[in-house]
Amino acid sequence: MNQTVQKKVKARLPARRKAAVPTRTNDPARTMADIIEVATREFAEKGLAGARIDVIAEAMRTSKRMIYYYFGSKEGLYIAVLEEAYRRMRAIEAELHLEDLPPEDALRKLVGHTVDYQLAHPEFIRLVMTENIHRGEYLARSQAIHQLNVPAIEGLRRVYERGVAVGVFRAALDPIDLHMSISALSVFNVANRHTFSLIFQRDLELPAALIARRDSIIEMIVRFVRR
Repeated sequence: MNQTVQKKVKARLPARRKAAVPTRTNDPARTMADIIEVATREFAEKGLAGARIDVIAEAMRTSKRMIYYYFGSKEGLYIAVLEEAYRRMRAIEAELHLEDLPPEDALRKLVGHTVDYQLAHPEFIRLVMTENIHRGEYLARSQAIHQLNVPAIEGLRRVYERGVAVGVFRAALDPIDLHMSISALSVFNVANRHTFSLIFQRDLELPAALIARRDSIIEMIVRFVRR
C-alpha cells in the first residue's frame, strides 16, 4: 500500500481518543471543601433522603468511593455540610467587631447582619429545616456543633450585658432566648416569604419590601430589649 492510499485510509478512520487521566490532588482539605460545597446544594435542594451521592460525585468528577473515603457515609457528609454551614455563619459574625460600638448600635448591627445573612443564604435555612424534620438526630452526632455556636451566644451576651451596665437595656433577659427571637424573625422572613407573597398578594422580594422588613425586625428586637 503506497503512502497516498495509507493517508486516505487513515483519514476515514475515527480519531483515537486519548485515555482519560484521572485527576488527583495532594490537598485533601481542598478536596473535602469542594465536596462539601457541591453537597450543600444537593442536600439543601433535596433534603437528606432525596440527595444522591452519585449526583455529587458526578458534579465533582470523582467517584462515590472517594466521597465515602473522606466522609464515611452519606450521613457523615450531611453532618459535615451542617457543620460547615454553621461555621461559615459564625465566622462572619466574629468579624462584626461589636465591641467597638455602643450597646444599642452593636445590637442593631448584629440583628441587621443576621437578617441579611439568612436572606443571602436560603440554603442554610433549608438545611436547618431539614435537620429539624429529623428532630436534630444528625446534629446530635456532631462533636463540633456546640463549640461552633457558643461564640454567637457569648457575643450577644457581651453586647446585652454592656447595655444593662450602662442602663440602656432592661435586666433579666436570657441571651439564648434573645438569640432565638432574632433567629426566628430572620428565618421566617426567608422561609415563609413565598407562601406569604402568594396568600397576601404582596411581592416580598422587592428591594423596598426587603429593606422595610429588615428595619422592622431590627426595631422590634431593640424595643424589646431597650429599658
